Amino acid sequence: MTGDWPQLSERVLQPAQLPAEQPPEGGLAAELRGFGPLGILAILAILLTGNISFGNVMLPVGALLILLWMRLSRTPWREIGYVRPSSWIGAAVVGIAFGFSLKFLLKAIVLPLFGADPINHAYHYLAGNRAALPGAVWMMFAAGFGEETIYRGFMFERLEKLLGTRAIGKTAIVILTSLWFAVGHLANQGVIGAGQAMIVGLVLGTIYARTRRIFMLMCAHTAFDLTALAMIYWNLESRVAHLVFR
Repeated sequence: MTGDWPQLSERVLQPAQLPAEQPPEGGLAAELRGFGPLGILAILAILLTGNISFGNVMLPVGALLILLWMRLSRTPWREIGYVRPSSWIGAAVVGIAFGFSLKFLLKAIVLPLFGADPINHAYHYLAGNRAALPGAVWMMFAAGFGEETIYRGFMFERLEKLLGTRAIGKTAIVILTSLWFAVGHLANQGVIGAGQAMIVGLVLGTIYARTRRIFMLMCAHTAFDLTALAMIYWNLESRVAHLVFR
């Protein structure tokens, strides 16, 4: 046994057998996750880019930048709500039904109470416009993916780092993200369109604050926009707007 001791000691003390010490994380990833110059620049680039139209095709550039930011900053996907649902089909069905119902409720009851024009003039050019329909349908899907990734996923993640995750912080985040969502619709849809966006932001933001899952909200957002598009394309806006209030 005495003769085996040096060999055993040599194996135990061999540096190759010791666990490698992990260096503290820093560099680009830490700067992107922080709120220094690079972190703030990344936030502004994402929020001010949003959706960009190239000819008749809209691309969710802001959301794509978020996916790049996630990779470079080494942020877990769950932090922006990219969590696998227990059932993809179930989440999609719930989202579609909810988005359709929400749009119908706003168009038939809520907006008429505020004296809103039943015609959405910003997109009325799509009425019966078969040539523009494919691009419009794509735009609805791009908006569902892109805007939920930005306004719910990314903005919640960033603001929670500043305001915390307690009830008062979450409430402030829902309000702030909804306001920014409304501002994004003000230029092309006016005050009524911005007001509708504010309501949608509050509803979807509240759901996201409780569930922290974004797939169902993407489906709901897309269904909401596709329902609006269907009303416009088939000239049903006035009919739906006067179903309850003649």
